[in-house]
Amino acid sequence: MPVFDPLVTRIERLSHEKEAGTKTVEAAKEEKDDMFEEYFAQERRLNTTMRIKFLFPLLDASPRDGFVSLKELQTWMMQQTEDNMVYRTAKELELQDKDKDGVITFEEYLPQFSKQDIEKNEKGHGEAGWWMEQFKNSDFDHNGSLDIEEFNNFLHPEDSRNGDTQRWVLKERMTGMDTNGDGKLEYKEFVKNAYEMYKEFAKFEKEEDENVPTPQLLFAEMDRDKDRFLVADELRPILQYLQPGEMSYAKFYSTFLCHEADEDKDGKLSLEEMLHHEDVFYKAVHHEDLDDEDYFDHDEL
Repeated sequence: MPVFDPLVTRIERLSHEKEAGTKTVEAAKEEKDDMFEEYFAQERRLNTTMRIKFLFPLLDASPRDGFVSLKELQTWMMQQTEDNMVYRTAKELELQDKDKDGVITFEEYLPQFSKQDIEKNEKGHGEAGWWMEQFKNSDFDHNGSLDIEEFNNFLHPEDSRNGDTQRWVLKERMTGMDTNGDGKLEYKEFVKNAYEMYKEFAKFEKEEDENVPTPQLLFAEMDRDKDRFLVADELRPILQYLQPGEMSYAKFYSTFLCHEADEDKDGKLSLEEMLHHEDVFYKAVHHEDLDDEDYFDHDEL
């Protein structure tokens, strides 16, 4: 679940690094700052009221009008999510980069595949050829290795803006929808599978007075060549609904947060509304988790 408060993310990272033994006590001490002392009471409970008051002007950015709009909240949540994805990617690259040259090769990340496996190029799910196709999709400069941006694309294909990666994701997603196995979706297959998934997310995004497009209308709009079938590339406009990645979930979750806290239903949040619904913004964070010494240990820090 997306995390609203970057301070919570910092605490979780510190805990994981300490558990993994990658963060020494001395290094942890260097990371300590007044923010921990300021926003945690002596009983080690996060002061969410103070945190929301601190974060509100950061969210109220465009325009600065004393309110947080849905767009501003989405921008904030998606930025927190992207930062967290890049952080995890950097950690994974550091772990898997055996020769410490700052990039990842196919052999470094997937050493279980032999040279013969790679030459066979089997494209079944999880086979060497299946992985290699996505590796090549992510290797934007075609140099045979992935830097951190390319590796992030490889690890999070659902969030990729790369056309080849998006088509790869959609082909995978279509496997369970294409019941007759012809590599495309006829109208019945679309309605039974793809449209139902799209509708659930689209209903959540739409305003109360907006209607979700009918399956007939949506199918016709995406069927660019008017052959009465949809191929993977034609499904790209609804990729975020069929195979939502972390960025899409952050966007959907922002809509949920706004809906829950918007008391007067004006489509934006005041500071008072956010303070009245602190539990909504911090519901993914259990206080008992933050109370745990693994998260915030004054003695060790």
